Amino acid sequence: MSTEYLDEAIVERILNRLPTLHVGVVGDLFLDRYFDLDASLTEPSLETGLDAYQVVRVRSYPGAAGTVVNNLVALGVGKVSVVAVIGDDGEGYELRRELERQGVNLTHLIVASDRRTPTYLKPMLFDDRCLALTARNARELNRLDIKNRLPLPEPLQQQVLKHLSRLMEDLDGLIVLDQVSEAECGVVTTVVRERIAEWGRVRSDKPVLADSRERIGLFREVALKPNRDECRRAAGTDNLSEAVQKLAHTAKRPVFCTCGPDGILLAEPEREPLHVPGFPVAGPIDPVGAGDSTSAGILCALAQGYRPAVAAAFGNLIASITVQQIGVTGTATPDMVRRRWQEITGR
Repeated sequence: MSTEYLDEAIVERILNRLPTLHVGVVGDLFLDRYFDLDASLTEPSLETGLDAYQVVRVRSYPGAAGTVVNNLVALGVGKVSVVAVIGDDGEGYELRRELERQGVNLTHLIVASDRRTPTYLKPMLFDDRCLALTARNARELNRLDIKNRLPLPEPLQQQVLKHLSRLMEDLDGLIVLDQVSEAECGVVTTVVRERIAEWGRVRSDKPVLADSRERIGLFREVALKPNRDECRRAAGTDNLSEAVQKLAHTAKRPVFCTCGPDGILLAEPEREPLHVPGFPVAGPIDPVGAGDSTSAGILCALAQGYRPAVAAAFGNLIASITVQQIGVTGTATPDMVRRRWQEITGR
């Protein structure tokens, strides 16, 4: 287990310093909107004869980059700032309201009338035998996605760069979340990625951690957090060890390749890959959002000067908490981290 790299004193020091940190998140903010459907109320549509599901509750949460934000806030980071572009629409209003409720700094959030707020619409069908709407009793139906499918206009890209420049010097660390698959249609465009690389090169004392579904191999001068498939695809090889080494060499920074319950395969430039094991979890798990919680844990440790192996172990610790939260995108509070550590060590 990762207890080789963590002990109680390190965990406590990391947690106790989190309120002093200022962490930025740049990337694609989504709204996760859940529609809870009561199966016992389903009725046929008079027009089509198809089932008309009845919505009995609507739940909205910040998603994508917002999931990273949720985890940073839950962990107790003192100040969390976001740089993103959302639409001037109802989804954007809900997203801003949820972020404000958490105390997130929205000074650098750009609201654009010609963009949509990216949204994942998630219908959750609850069994008609359920007396309570709990996630364990739900079946998720086909998701509906709202995304911007045209490139981010150049004026908006310049606004993103301006806000990044204003924010970066005040940060202890930055997380980059490139969620949108369509090239140049999200917040992290080529010019934004290049500016982040410049900052990473000049200010190597302030860690930057990048996560990207499709373009992880294009980031330079920043640490990377791909999963196994993203890593292999970016490096052009099925050999995972070779892939993480290649990415670390080109990025010139550590690569934290997440491997599910196996933990993290860590590669640093000019070093052999190191396996940092995950922590065992009993019972059912839900991996949704686990990668984002891992990112939050890794960055929080790096921002305090801990070496990459310690950061990887702390990220594994956070993920071992969030995967046990079924049907929701989990987060971990300091008290939950302490209890989990005691559970692992038997103390």
